[in-house]
Amino acid sequence: MACVTSSFQAEDVVVLDLVRQIAPRIPVLFLDTGYHFQATYEYRDRITSEWQLNLTNILPAQTVAEQEAEFGILNQTAPDRCCALRKVGPLFAALEGYSLWFTGLRRQQAKTRANLQPVESFALPSGKQLRKLSPLADWHTRDVWQYAERHAIPLLPLYDLGYSSIGCEPCTSLPTAADDPRSGRWGGNKVECGIHLQPVENSPEARH
Repeated sequence: MACVTSSFQAEDVVVLDLVRQIAPRIPVLFLDTGYHFQATYEYRDRITSEWQLNLTNILPAQTVAEQEAEFGILNQTAPDRCCALRKVGPLFAALEGYSLWFTGLRRQQAKTRANLQPVESFALPSGKQLRKLSPLADWHTRDVWQYAERHAIPLLPLYDLGYSSIGCEPCTSLPTAADDPRSGRWGGNKVECGIHLQPVENSPEARH
């Protein structure tokens, strides 16, 4: 069974448009961390309605209020743990029900993705193996935007404000380096939440 994960950034919406042409009812998994920009939620709802997506909002075990009451503001004090609780763990649990996983990843997005392959094997913590497909692996940013323009796909309005990589609001700022689209993530302290660091072909060190 196949699914596609989507943060509703430009790449993810382009992949959605491509995949839904052959599988209109494919499950679309959105990580609802509770920390997203309001504009992201509004855009998600708009595209879901207009494209009649089969959307599933993946929720963490705790609400934002519950997590902050127990652990404090983890996105400030321990962002890796916050990502693990609100993104990585919930998604890996949801992926247990699938064997094929489509993503919007591109090599150009970050140095950590330089070796990304269009088709990879991926091991969940349980040991289950997935086939991870990244159809845009070798696309450049201009390719994404040209596709969206050619197909009249509206994009997340936050791009108009200068954002180049958009995640949770507390951990997303305008890019600080023109040549690094993810330089506005996590205050420059890291560039990955942890989801995409576990292809089985990589060394063990890359899995932590």
